[in-house]
Amino acid sequence: MVRVKDPKASLDFYCNVLGFKLLMYREFPQWEFNVYFVAPIADASTIPEDEDGRWAMCMNTPGCLELTWNYGSEKEDAKYVYNTGNGDSTGTSDGQKIKGGFGHIGITVPNVYRACERFKEMGCDFHKSPNGGGMKGLAFIKDPDGYLVEILPQGKMVPEAIDCMGVAAEGGEGYKDNSK
Repeated sequence: MVRVKDPKASLDFYCNVLGFKLLMYREFPQWEFNVYFVAPIADASTIPEDEDGRWAMCMNTPGCLELTWNYGSEKEDAKYVYNTGNGDSTGTSDGQKIKGGFGHIGITVPNVYRACERFKEMGCDFHKSPNGGGMKGLAFIKDPDGYLVEILPQGKMVPEAIDCMGVAAEGGEGYKDNSK
């Protein structure tokens, strides 16, 4: 489960940017939260109409992700309200960075470089472009809450000469562990 500040912004990112489909959502006003289940399915017409069928699909679809919105979080002034677990100081009382257990979500795409061109056109915030750092052929973008989403190839990692940010595959700085 990933906590989100603004469900509309998060659903837009996961569904329209990453191509996931909303399988189901449930509201729990008595506990002041809603849950949204999104998954990388090809055909939205396969989503069942009934709630039991939707729930079964969520529990049987590889890569299904639960997004949880706690009522009122959208009113927070800060851009980010949840700690991402990556050497981040969000939510700490003393402002010190903490290293949490969560690192990132990873998804696979047919072509990392084409996907990243699309993500750039859609205004995504890049943490690492495909040729940035020492590991070539993969990228990291941020979701609306600052969580990292790793973009990996379906198959071999094959670097291209120049990526969407104009970074060359040859040269550049090496791998940097940002969790410390």
